[in-house]
Amino acid sequence: MAKIDTRCVHAGYNPGKGEPRQLPIIQSTTFKYETSDQMGRLFDLEDSGYFYTRLQNPTVDAVAAQICNLEGGVGTILTASGQAANLFAVINIAGAGDHIYGGTFNLLGVSLPKLGIDITFLKADATDAEIEAAIRPNTKLVFGETISNPGVEVFDIERWAKVAHKNGLPLIVDNTFATPVLCRPFEWGADIVTHSTTKYIDGHGVSVGGALVDSGNFPWDEYAERFPGLTTPDESYHGLTYTKKFGKAAYIVKATTHLMRDFGAQQSPQNAFYLHLGLQTLHLRIRRHSESALKVAQWLQQRPEVAWIHYPGLETDPHHNLALKYCPEGCSGVMAFGLRGGRAFDNRFLDGLKLTTIETHVADCHTCVLHPASHTHRQLSDEQLRAAGIAPDLIRLSIGLEDPEDIISDLKQALENA
Repeated sequence: MAKIDTRCVHAGYNPGKGEPRQLPIIQSTTFKYETSDQMGRLFDLEDSGYFYTRLQNPTVDAVAAQICNLEGGVGTILTASGQAANLFAVINIAGAGDHIYGGTFNLLGVSLPKLGIDITFLKADATDAEIEAAIRPNTKLVFGETISNPGVEVFDIERWAKVAHKNGLPLIVDNTFATPVLCRPFEWGADIVTHSTTKYIDGHGVSVGGALVDSGNFPWDEYAERFPGLTTPDESYHGLTYTKKFGKAAYIVKATTHLMRDFGAQQSPQNAFYLHLGLQTLHLRIRRHSESALKVAQWLQQRPEVAWIHYPGLETDPHHNLALKYCPEGCSGVMAFGLRGGRAFDNRFLDGLKLTTIETHVADCHTCVLHPASHTHRQLSDEQLRAAGIAPDLIRLSIGLEDPEDIISDLKQALENA
């Protein structure tokens, strides 16, 4: 993995002499132009510039450039949430009657089928033959997570990318938990990367958002019939063809000028500013999260109350070798485990925690815990939970920036008192 130069977190805003050191918040919804022709050329995509914050904003673009630089892409847009980023990643190239496989269960498994987009779920350790067997003539993409939420499995990016590319499909990878500090999926063959920036990139629980990053590497024109939205004229822009006009940036330009224009899921300048602050310490925080999580996981592994634990940093974890390949500097602060004793014991354990808080959030500077079957995924049956890779007894623990010994002490007293 390429070493990340920590100075790159400042890319996208380079203050000159006498200018503010911190990124300015351009809160304006609209921008002034001197002539009608100037405005017309912007709407025809002939000139670059700002005319309405729903499409682009200087503050938001500066932070998008930071994330783009970290991931090594050609272009990035920030969205109002991570779910919006995943939605845009899919519907930018897939529509009613199309098929995809991979990913995020509720968005892909419930909402997209209502839009006429079919999906097949495969396990991360599916064989190449199983992956190829899931491909149909109307398949448009493959979707996976670097480190899955909440199962904490490591995705074999390089292997899935080879199968996807062999069949003319782009690979989209949600890199939320690893962040580009621990893993850069483009270096392993991924074509598009998404983030819930609400998690580690923000890191402080103050800014909901998402990011969609384009590598510029997928050859859309080679599969023109499969991706007509990018390779045929767009009548809403006077017959412009994205691949001809924008080359490697075709995918991300279409996402900006088409999806953001029509759906309006832009991240606010204020939230982008908070994100900018988080990016400045991401390279420090994510390594501390990872180091502390490994200590906690090793401790939990020895407890008699713990029936099983998944944390890729553990040598006994089935995904440890993949973690060494894709995330050699750490596996983030998130782990999953199950307790002996059933739901009643789980509830007593959760209720007895003092330092650790029960939250829907994850990947924050504070240690937090969640039982998906009782909380975020309570609408799913046990069978649906297992199909989504979530054990009914799974407890997701997100290790914060507190002293790991304090976290362990809290878990110990809660287990003993339960």
